[in-house]
Order: sequence, then structure tokens, then C-alpha cells
Amino acid sequence: MKKLFIWTFVVGIVLGAAIAVWGYISFKGNAVVEPKELYVSRNTTYEELLDSLKPAIKHHFAFDLYAERLNLKESYKVGHYVVKDGMNVIELVRMLKLGLQTPVNVTMNNVKIPAQLAGKLAMQLEADSAELVSVLTDKALAKKLGFDSPLTMFSIFIPNTYEFYWTATPEEFVERMYKEYKRFWNEERDAKRKRSGLNRVEVATLASIVYEETRKVDEMPRVAGVYINRLRTGMPLQADPTIKYAMQQFGLRRILKSYLKYPSPYNTYINKGLPPSPICMPSVEAIDAVLNFEKHEYLYFCARHTFDGYHNFAKTYSQHLANARLYQQELNKRKIMK
Repeated sequence: MKKLFIWTFVVGIVLGAAIAVWGYISFKGNAVVEPKELYVSRNTTYEELLDSLKPAIKHHFAFDLYAERLNLKESYKVGHYVVKDGMNVIELVRMLKLGLQTPVNVTMNNVKIPAQLAGKLAMQLEADSAELVSVLTDKALAKKLGFDSPLTMFSIFIPNTYEFYWTATPEEFVERMYKEYKRFWNEERDAKRKRSGLNRVEVATLASIVYEETRKVDEMPRVAGVYINRLRTGMPLQADPTIKYAMQQFGLRRILKSYLKYPSPYNTYINKGLPPSPICMPSVEAIDAVLNFEKHEYLYFCARHTFDGYHNFAKTYSQHLANARLYQQELNKRKIMK
């Protein structure tokens, strides 16, 4: 009888120890088989969440037990989550219940109109493009931030890569970008801006034209200088990219004479001064090129007939015509008609 008691006691201890070890390993040991990202949207069901998560983890029984204890099925949060090697069941469940997201990188560049920006953002954030367009074109929000229209508010978006929570609302996105905009316009840039005689929106507007004219960073200050000279002498800017924007035909490679009369406040052939708002999201280099515009006497420029991305600059109209003829001849040779 005594021996039976001893054996029972020993077996109990062994079983207890085994259960303790199992519990520790199952709940606090590494549960990740394969690191992965999870995107849990507003439309993701709990079953879909488990279908996505469980192939990447082990200790499913322990996960289900702890998830049930914390009522995860009714309380998991929308978000972007990173399942990292070394995470245990407790950490995984709490991450989803408390919404402990990992930020995503949101990149903005090469955008011309709010709808294009909304489309790019919708591929990087949880909000859909319709929600984003609604906010990006919200007149009340533009006024709140000190802009006369959503089109001038477009100037707050500075191309770069930013960290956001995937669940950021369109309103939160715009408010964050406005903070970045104010940070971008530091004392040094504002001091240079005064040299140009332009306000911030006007700098962004001119920079958008410069950016559309040339992607050669070393040439941007010279192009900006041409437009500054035209503004100061009262000449029309006659910027071809504004025709494309006015017509909303961004793929045009040749601006025909008939296009120059297109009725629009953005047509700088028939309207003097800058267009009402930026015609694209200019690069930081283009904005700085306007702030550091090159002082010279050029009033004209034309793309080189060599198609190397650079331009020929001229001080007189006759010189400009000679440069333009070379370029037109090359366009004809290459059969670029529109």
C-alpha cells in the first residue's frame, strides 16, 4: 500500500511536471512557424483571420484556449500586424485583441490629381479610394487648414515615404500630412521663398510646372529661373504641361497649336501668371529648385532634339525659334504626332 502511494505520488509529480512543461511551451514558447504580415480589414471575419494566421503558427490548441478566454472572436481589432519569429501564443492573442499594429510605409509621388492620389493611397491603407477622394476634395477641410480650395490644399502633400497605421482614416491622413507640410516649410525655406516673391502655394504651383518640364534635377533651377523671369516681366508662362493638365490628357507627347486655345484657367498660353493650383505633386527637388532659382536672362527654353531629357535655353525669341525647329523636325522624324 505504501509503495502504491509512493508510485502514485511520483507519477503525479511526473505528470504534473509534464503538463507544466507542455503548458509553458504551448503558451509561452515560440509559436511562430513562419513570420508573416496580417491585414485585418473591417470586412475580415474571425474565421478568415484564423485561416490566414494559423498556417504561420503552431500550438493551435493553446491559441484557441487563450483566444476563447480573452473573447478574441468578439474583440479582435482591424489593423496591420506582423507575426514575428519568437512570439508566443499569449503575445499573438493580445496583439490582435489590443490592436498592437505595426505601422506601414506609405509612399507618395508622381501624382497629378486627387483621384490619382486616392488610388495610390487605397493600395497602401485600409481606407478605400472613394472615402479618400471625398476627404481630399472636401472644401470645408481645405478651409479649416487655411486653403481656398481642395486644389490648393493639394500643395500640402510632399512626396516622400511616411509611416502610418494601416487603419488611419482619410481625415487622419490629411491632418498628418498638414503637420509634415508645416515641418517641411522651415525658417530656411521660408526665407528663400521670400526671395522669389511667391507664397507657399505659388511655390508649389511653379514647382509642379518645373517638375513636369524636366526630371533633370541639375536643370530644374534654370527652368525655374525662366519662369521667374516671365512672371516678373508680365509674360505668359506658356508652359506646355499646363495644357495637358487643362485637357486632362497627361499622355500627350506633342502639344499642337489647336490645343493652345483650350479654354481653362490652367492654360498658361491664354492666361498670364501662375495657374490656380499645382498641376501635379512636385518633388522636393523641384520645390527647392524654385526656392533656389537660377538668376539669368533666359526667357525661353525648348527640349533638345537629342531627346536626352535636357533643354536648350534662349534669351531671344529668334534663338528660341531656331531651337524649336530642331525639336519639331525630330518629332516629325520619329513620327510623334500627338
